[in-house]
Amino acid sequence: MKKIVVLLLVTFILTGCTIVRIDTDSIDNTINVVLSKNNELFNRVGKGYKYYVPRGVGYIDTVEFNDKLYSDGNFYYLYIDAISYYYNIESEYKEKTDIYYSRKFNLNNKNGYLEIEQVGDKYLINFFYNYARIQAIVKEEEINDVILNSSYILSTVKFNNEVIKLMLDEEFFTNKEENYDIFDSKEESNDNFLEIVEDEQTSS
Repeated sequence: MKKIVVLLLVTFILTGCTIVRIDTDSIDNTINVVLSKNNELFNRVGKGYKYYVPRGVGYIDTVEFNDKLYSDGNFYYLYIDAISYYYNIESEYKEKTDIYYSRKFNLNNKNGYLEIEQVGDKYLINFFYNYARIQAIVKEEEINDVILNSSYILSTVKFNNEVIKLMLDEEFFTNKEENYDIFDSKEESNDNFLEIVEDEQTSS
């Protein structure tokens, strides 16, 4: 019995299927290290996708392709862009020089970008990678932890082509785009996002 347990532990370690927290204050380093790994773990399964929710982050609910997560007082709004994935539509982003952080990247053969913009006394994080997007609004001292958790989540998103194709054939996606306004990276969407976050914090 002991031999079996040891064997399983060794197998688990050697497969590289572990997610290790990174002690760093560098956003660039966090992104480069985490997104460059092939993480195969998952503990959340949705319609046509799955991903891993790291320790310390809690799942709340799902509305269509919008998953709501929570950690240390912050809400994470995850949107899975299954349509863009299925049709190989790449996101377009132009880096900005007048905000807190702006970077476009290609890691592990997948495109993405991270934008952090100050909104009042907090910071709006807009993180896109692997046909998935996370938004959160946090205090400045919380940015690194949120980026770390978001990197873990986005790096593990996997799609099920057959399920997505079935939903497309059944017109599952028809008229669904209007539900995703809070994930619009345009500047004018910030007010709506703030209202949603404030409502959530007031009701909690």
